[in-house]
Amino acid sequence: MEASAAVRLDMPAANPANKKIYVLDTNVLLHDPTAVAAFAEHHVVIPMTVLEELDHIKDRRDKTVSREARIAIQMIDKVVGSSGPAEIQSGVDIPGSNLNGPLGTLAIYPDQLLQDEGEIPFLDATQDQANDNRIINVALRLQSECAESVVCLVTKDINMRIKAKGSGLNNVEDYLHDRVLDDIDLLATGYEHVEGDFWATVSEVDTIREDNVTLHRVPRESLPASYPNQFVYDDQDFLAYVKRLDDDYAYLRVDSRDNLLNQRFWGLAPRNLEQAMAMRLLDDDDIDMTVMTGPAGSGKTLLALAYGLHAILEQKKYSKLIVARSTPPIAEDIGFLPGTEEEKMAPWLAAFDDNLEILHGGDECAGGSIDYVKERANIQFKSLNFMRGRSFNNAYIIIDEAQGLTQFQLKSIISRVGADSKIVVLGNLAQIDNKYISPLTSGLTYLVERVKAYPHAGIMFINGIVRSRLAAFAEENL
Repeated sequence: MEASAAVRLDMPAANPANKKIYVLDTNVLLHDPTAVAAFAEHHVVIPMTVLEELDHIKDRRDKTVSREARIAIQMIDKVVGSSGPAEIQSGVDIPGSNLNGPLGTLAIYPDQLLQDEGEIPFLDATQDQANDNRIINVALRLQSECAESVVCLVTKDINMRIKAKGSGLNNVEDYLHDRVLDDIDLLATGYEHVEGDFWATVSEVDTIREDNVTLHRVPRESLPASYPNQFVYDDQDFLAYVKRLDDDYAYLRVDSRDNLLNQRFWGLAPRNLEQAMAMRLLDDDDIDMTVMTGPAGSGKTLLALAYGLHAILEQKKYSKLIVARSTPPIAEDIGFLPGTEEEKMAPWLAAFDDNLEILHGGDECAGGSIDYVKERANIQFKSLNFMRGRSFNNAYIIIDEAQGLTQFQLKSIISRVGADSKIVVLGNLAQIDNKYISPLTSGLTYLVERVKAYPHAGIMFINGIVRSRLAAFAEENL
């Protein structure tokens, strides 16, 4: 059957060696609403089906995904502006620039007019898969009509990638623009272990005094991969952390294992060196954000909560403790639970009640102690869906289960932190329940790699599982 002339688009001339045509799936724009500007000088195509899906999603109850759909729509509108239909279908210049020059072009493809010609192996419009199939069909049509260009479908849906390849599409990719690592094993841990004697690896050292603190200045080549607030220890008795860096030197503040292991927060003592180093980062007034990663049962939440109570009730540093966590199904379920926002959040934040029981389980009246602490520390349980647009001043904020958030979501949350506040971000990259996020594309991974060079942030990977021997077995073998 002859296809409508309306879809015989005049695609921009492309050099196969350096210009590609990218067809974007809806989930790419929900994952990163600014994705249209992430393809350098290449040509970006958005099928009409994608705009229709964004239109349905922007009015959903799920405030997170609906907000991102609206931002994506606004981004597209900013690009196409007042362009005419022919210009939009052929390609409008994307404003802005990259390192290699101007950005490429954006086109809207009217795939509702596509018809099966017989020459192109179109997927049928099965009701359950109609939208995915229509998007794949756009890529197949472009591949047939633009043989001189590389046509690539970009989607975070694994099954859709398999279907597209099976239908004859030569190039299919995941969206990896926000991927900051090639291997999750390369993720920064917050510490570096030097085998043998650290001082034997140092060619020269100077001792200086700054703000009543003694620092050892060593050449950067002794610690080439170091970053601010990173701990360094060896197989002897040496332990220090990087206070600051310049082009030529690393400035180390020497500490001791005994000193770290003797710390106490709200009666809680560290059970291994990694917990002790995390406690030092939490207690540093010069660090505004601490990111703690590690397996389930390593003590991340317990440490963060214990320090919050210590800082609010004993040190009087903050006026309130705000607890929030990633809850993917919350937008669908929270409205049907009775009570206030905090009461609705209770099922998802029960872990904090469990940790309060650990801290006060030995009290004569444990229940009364927990209620008293909640009131005195002004502990507030918040949904991440309702944190945007607010500003939290003089607050200690804990974001738990952050591994399921995108970089865009984490940025919008961290930007809410106001004056005289500290935020602690917790997560386990082995327990991601978002089908479009992997450990390499998680916002938590992105955050760790982006903030490690920031002098007012600290990161720590806590590996030891202290919950129980059964928990350790499950993490390693199940």
